[in-house]
Amino acid sequence: MPEVAQGLAIPFAGTTLGAAMVFFARRQMGREVQRALTGFAAGVMVAASIWSLIIPAIDDSASLGSFAFMPALVGFWAGTLFLLLLDSILPHLHLGAKDDEPEGIRTRLQRTTLMVLAVTIHNIPEGMAVGVVYAGWLTGNSGITLAGALALSLGIAIQNFPEGAIISLPLRAEGASKGRAFLGGFLSGVVEPIGAVLTIMAARQVVPLLPYLLSLAAGAMMYVVVEELIPEMSEGEHSNVGVLMFALGFTVMMTLDVALG
Repeated sequence: MPEVAQGLAIPFAGTTLGAAMVFFARRQMGREVQRALTGFAAGVMVAASIWSLIIPAIDDSASLGSFAFMPALVGFWAGTLFLLLLDSILPHLHLGAKDDEPEGIRTRLQRTTLMVLAVTIHNIPEGMAVGVVYAGWLTGNSGITLAGALALSLGIAIQNFPEGAIISLPLRAEGASKGRAFLGGFLSGVVEPIGAVLTIMAARQVVPLLPYLLSLAAGAMMYVVVEELIPEMSEGEHSNVGVLMFALGFTVMMTLDVALG
């Protein structure tokens, strides 16, 4: 359906546009700008996890009565543990890593490759989240509307923009050509539409598991926020910039979801 195709393409477009900033910027993002964008992204992801994923999961389990929270609880922990396992298996680099990172990590992969891998890990649960929400709409889930699914896509696209820039601009600063730096950011977002399509295909076959899948995506996204984005936005002095941008991102996503849903 065209609505679904557009919805799946929107987050990927956010990453691509962010990566394209390398063609306009002359140097790497300033530390304050990077902190602000990361804080905004974290706020968007937290709000999306609550209003677009966890609340619909609980609403869809209303038939369980006082145990309606159980699918959301189980799915949330499954998503958290999934990202924890993925994070431990794949060597990665935190977005704010400095030159004092352990050299043992760098001996396995080049620093720039690790940066791409870090953001690619972030994009896995984001693509899954979008796929689950659109699968819920396609299967007639009463708690999920097309407007709500679109709000999630837009919210993730907003937070994907700085992620694309966080990859392409440092790559450029380290000597890569503009084209190659853009390609690094672009490729980090490819997993999103792929993951979303695969999730839709799977979710349509297992409709009863939809509440678990919704909350699994929420758990994975929250893991990314706590493990990667919050430390990055709070690093160093004047972390109030990241906090204020977190609040702005949270309220923007909350407004989008409630107003459009």
